[in-house]
Amino acid sequence: MSDVLFPGRFRELAGFYTTGRPTYPRLLARRVADLVGLDGSQTVLDLGTGPGFLALDFHPFGGKVIGVDPEPEMLRAAQRNAAKAGAEIAFVLGSSNDLGPQFGRLHLVTIGRAFHWMDRPRTLEALDALIEPTGGVALFQESYPVVPVNDWHASFQAILDHYGAEDPARDRTHGNKNHEVVLLNSAFSHLERIAVLEQRRTSIEHLVDRSLSYARAWQGRPDSRLKDMALEVRDALTPYAKDGMVPEVLEGTALIARRPAAVV
Repeated sequence: MSDVLFPGRFRELAGFYTTGRPTYPRLLARRVADLVGLDGSQTVLDLGTGPGFLALDFHPFGGKVIGVDPEPEMLRAAQRNAAKAGAEIAFVLGSSNDLGPQFGRLHLVTIGRAFHWMDRPRTLEALDALIEPTGGVALFQESYPVVPVNDWHASFQAILDHYGAEDPARDRTHGNKNHEVVLLNSAFSHLERIAVLEQRRTSIEHLVDRSLSYARAWQGRPDSRLKDMALEVRDALTPYAKDGMVPEVLEGTALIARRPAAVV
């Protein structure tokens, strides 16, 4: 998921991604598939696939799904998740620097929480040569709306910010996320945004693993996160929990970028 500037950044996090990071609302993939015209025969490539969440979400809609990631541990986690789900997905070691004709013609390229690690203009230029005329790129992210059941999130975020304050990649992770400008200056300049909100109940231990899945916490305070941060997260979330479960409302968002000529 990270680029060559921060090799191995996600090596120790693969397990925590699977047990901690939230999946996107499943309806979001269906809405995107409908918008870009996936009919079950085309190829979907999930770039920066991590543990394969988006690859799994789009498996029902693509004829072939490929997940690409530069971290071998992430790919192993993705393969385990796909096997558990009974989904046939091709996982390939590589990054945005390796995009080329070996992937064949693509209809949709999905990117979740990883575009800021890439050379974005160069990546979009490479994708322009691979994506079918009516296809596109979809960037995914999650957020937590300001509603009462999400009151715990401010404390959770403050702990992450504290442990990630000295992260050497902080400038990259915080300052490289205005994707709209990059997309508007690319071949994929027609933009549409889809959001789906979903209510969930999540265990405290799942949220502890979520905190441990963020590389900035590991990089900013080495050798302290497994003990100190986990304890702080548990203490902060306990007042919001009932029977060990914390309510949350997650908003999954997809920014879909297509060529203007493809839009009817």
